[in-house]
Amino acid sequence: MTESFDRSADAVRTGDRTSLTMDERTGSLFQPDSLLVAQYFESLRRKTLFEPEKRLMFAILEDAINCFQDNLLAQDVRSSRLFHEAEEWIVEADSDGVFSFESICKVLGFSPRYVRQGLLRWKEKRLIRRRNSEAWEKIMKEPRRRTA
Repeated sequence: MTESFDRSADAVRTGDRTSLTMDERTGSLFQPDSLLVAQYFESLRRKTLFEPEKRLMFAILEDAINCFQDNLLAQDVRSSRLFHEAEEWIVEADSDGVFSFESICKVLGFSPRYVRQGLLRWKEKRLIRRRNSEAWEKIMKEPRRRTA
């Protein structure tokens, strides 16, 4: 009996949970984890160091999506150029730059392929809606012929 007690006490001291009984394993779930102050602040420092970069990346992605969506049907040269630059950046698949579409999506936890496909699907739907609207306007403007 004392031998099994010694073995389980050694297991608790060494962190070996495989030789613990079910009650001991369950009880160990509710014991506080030990974390040194230095470990906590190192983790916090790493997180806060990367936050500004992630905010910048998010702002770049947001601006590109806004330029893409707001200027799709643009008539003026400047707005049209903004759309084309945003579209080119979004569809460029093999870029390895830090601020490429692929890189930014991955860092922010988005699937670049999924976001890209969603934006391109949105574009197609918008263009189809525009064509249908123009066709409908054309039909409505045509003089009606009377049939006798």
